Parts: sequence; C-alpha cells; structure tokens
Amino acid sequence: MSKGFKPAMSAGQGNLLKQVKQMQEQLAISQKQLADETVTSSVGGGALKVTMTGTQVCKAVEINPDLFKEADVDMLQDLILSAVNSALDQSREMANQKLGPLAGGMTGLGF
Repeated sequence: MSKGFKPAMSAGQGNLLKQVKQMQEQLAISQKQLADETVTSSVGGGALKVTMTGTQVCKAVEINPDLFKEADVDMLQDLILSAVNSALDQSREMANQKLGPLAGGMTGLGF
C-alpha cells in the first residue's frame, strides 16, 4: 500500500461509526444524569437515612436524635451499614436501568 493511502470507508462502516458516536453521547448524558439523581434508603423505621447518587457518591446521612438516647452503638452501626448497603444497591439498580439499554445496544453492533 502506498504511503498516505487510506482505503475508502464503506457506507456500512460510516453508519457504524455514527451509531457508536451517538451511543457515546447518550452514555455521557446518562452518566451526567446519574451524578445528579439520588436515591434514599431508610432503615429503622426512618430512624436513619442515607442518600446516594447514581454514581455511588454518598450525599447525606441523617440520624434521628432519638437513636442516641438508647446509646446502643452496635445497633447504630448495624443501621448505618444496612442503610449504606441498601442505598448502594438502589443506586446500582438506577445505573443499570439508565445504562443497561446503552450497553445492550453495543452487543447488536458486534461488540
């Protein structure tokens, strides 16, 4: 092949590149939305709440002051652990719902 020669791109290849570019743009938009959206997990009858973004960033932990009156550190630790894990699960599910269709579209392109 001579230097500087680039084979012509077929219409199918151009279309494929266009689809990939569109998916990348949609993915970037979805990731931005996930960073802005939140889920809140509440445990202990609302005594403890954890708010997490769709990108798994913890934004808030709210503890009802009545929990401290009982002074049961083990219970408080268990509630925090449970709320954080629940919020992470909800956040991951939200991400799967938003990003899943985009990832599914990649398989149809031969990726």
